[in-house]
Amino acid sequence: MSNEQYSLLKASEINSMDAFEFHHPLNPNSEVYLRFLGRAVGLKRIGVTIACIPPGKESFIYHAHQNEEEWVYILSGQGIAEIGDMEYEVEPGDFMGFGLPQQPHHLRNPFSEELVYLMGGEAGRLDVGVFPRLGKRVIRDNESAYIVDESALQLFDGSK
Repeated sequence: MSNEQYSLLKASEINSMDAFEFHHPLNPNSEVYLRFLGRAVGLKRIGVTIACIPPGKESFIYHAHQNEEEWVYILSGQGIAEIGDMEYEVEPGDFMGFGLPQQPHHLRNPFSEELVYLMGGEAGRLDVGVFPRLGKRVIRDNESAYIVDESALQLFDGSK
């Protein structure tokens, strides 16, 4: 395969990709199907993914990243976006961006048709996700991720 072919995914190829079924371990209502477009064309520093949330399900969990910006663009269906303390109905053509410092956010689909969106962001080696409603954090280091209770965090002070 030439570099040009590797850099292009035709719509027919995208539509035939197997979706990865993901359920967030801390949200029993999480069910999202992911097609990793960025990985398929060799992107290493940014992620681009088509996501689909079935009716009555949610994306991941109400969260904020500490080191990675991310964005969401609604392709079809409707959803409810929680951003900070507010809720917004979202529909095709709506765009959300989460810079740093990041507002906690979440996407759910209480409607009768699937919600399909394009999402992307940075894919750094190290990120910390905050789950403010649960008092937990996830620390991702390369391919490994660790969940910790915020109550167990201790400030590291090497000055003493």
